[in-house]
Amino acid sequence: MATKLRLQRHGKKGKPFYHLVAADARAKRDGKFIEKVGTYNPNTNPATIDIKFDRALDWMMKGAQPTDTVKALLSYSGVLYKKHLLVGVRKGALTEAEADKKFDAWAKEKEAKIQAKKDGLASANDADAAKRMEAEKAVKEAKAKEIAAKNAPEPTAEEE
Repeated sequence: MATKLRLQRHGKKGKPFYHLVAADARAKRDGKFIEKVGTYNPNTNPATIDIKFDRALDWMMKGAQPTDTVKALLSYSGVLYKKHLLVGVRKGALTEAEADKKFDAWAKEKEAKIQAKKDGLASANDADAAKRMEAEKAVKEAKAKEIAAKNAPEPTAEEE
């Protein structure tokens, strides 16, 4: 049986949410599947990717073929790199310890990149909020001056 790792669409119109599933290649897109391996939510920034790492790796080692999008998601989460290292161990190119060391270093670097992006987005949001607050404050002050000028009594001829 030809097995594929692919996305199964859920969610409402314009707000897609995907389940990453292992399914027979002949099954419908949203039809019968063998196992749910993870989820993918492209609506958040950065996109939320939640993959059962061990199960996805197991399916890849068994020969399941990922679709293009799933391949990108698995690469992002490190499943493809781990598979690459395990194949190298099986062929004798490196030892299990070396493979684990390489993967851990890659995972730390990847986590640092993700955290930097989240921090950048948070600081951009804070700066944007401060900018909007300043603009709103300027508009409020202009309206207050306009109202004060309107409500001030007009000078009469006797006062001059």
